[in-house]
Amino acid sequence: MAEGSRAGSLAFGQVVIGPPGSGKTTYCHAMRDFLSRIGRSVAVVNLDPANEALPWPCALDIAELVTLPDVMDSLGLGPNGGLIYCMEYLEANADWLRDRLQGLRGHYVLFDCPGQVELYTHHEALKNVFAQLAKWNFRLAAVHLVDSHYCTDPGKFISVLCTSLSTMLHVELPHVNVLSKMDLIEQYGKLAFNLDYYTEVLDLSYLLDHLASDPFFRNFRRLNEKLVEVIEDYSLVSFVPLNVQDKQSMRQVVQAVDKANGYSFGDQEHRSLEALMSAAVGADFHFSSTLAVQEKYVQSQDKAVEEEVMDL
Repeated sequence: MAEGSRAGSLAFGQVVIGPPGSGKTTYCHAMRDFLSRIGRSVAVVNLDPANEALPWPCALDIAELVTLPDVMDSLGLGPNGGLIYCMEYLEANADWLRDRLQGLRGHYVLFDCPGQVELYTHHEALKNVFAQLAKWNFRLAAVHLVDSHYCTDPGKFISVLCTSLSTMLHVELPHVNVLSKMDLIEQYGKLAFNLDYYTEVLDLSYLLDHLASDPFFRNFRRLNEKLVEVIEDYSLVSFVPLNVQDKQSMRQVVQAVDKANGYSFGDQEHRSLEALMSAAVGADFHFSSTLAVQEKYVQSQDKAVEEEVMDL
């Protein structure tokens, strides 16, 4: 049986969220192609009213209901206020969304969502739309994309951790945090620690010590200590590294998402030994996969020193 053939009325999929520039639309395009190649019937739904030039065909586009430019022109709102209005309008017209999603039953659905952070940290409209999708028997995981280059700045990484935690608690969906654009991770600087330190969010006291060497952050050590305490107390945030051009990297994200939304455990799932092991493995697997990503995309300190010596 093909992987995309599912019995019953359940529909599985992902809501792809994250800040502007994190690669959500690129991710949806790459994930659609990847899942199609392994046998799933995939449909992409655009829920971003600011997304006017889609690089891929989508099965459903919120532009049929509302667009950000129209809202800004007619109501005199800025981009942020306009996006909030659009999401509230979508929530108020949930019947429109439900009716058009009926034709996508039997598909694995990717929801490309807006890039406004407030929509996922404290505003209710999009959260309520996700809750409606659950009532309509969509089994979803939130895939939260974060640009991996934030790891090169300890202060920004703490900010990313706080945003990720806030999003996880507010959205109330099974959650997979993804460090996107891994092939560009060192474009803005070198990592202070090995990659697994950032993906597994290990002892953050080392990060505080590293921040203490910065004259600016030294004045905010107490604040950063409290933020780190909150992150460690919840112990929820970790990341899967991703380069959308790397098939093995895409596969690791799919395994994490399938486990989160329950696709791996569906009654009709073809249960090969590999699929079962992918769902069952834990920290050892993630450490090995992260180590492989680091060796591929992150220049080691020894290699950097060696290249500097060769240049001399």
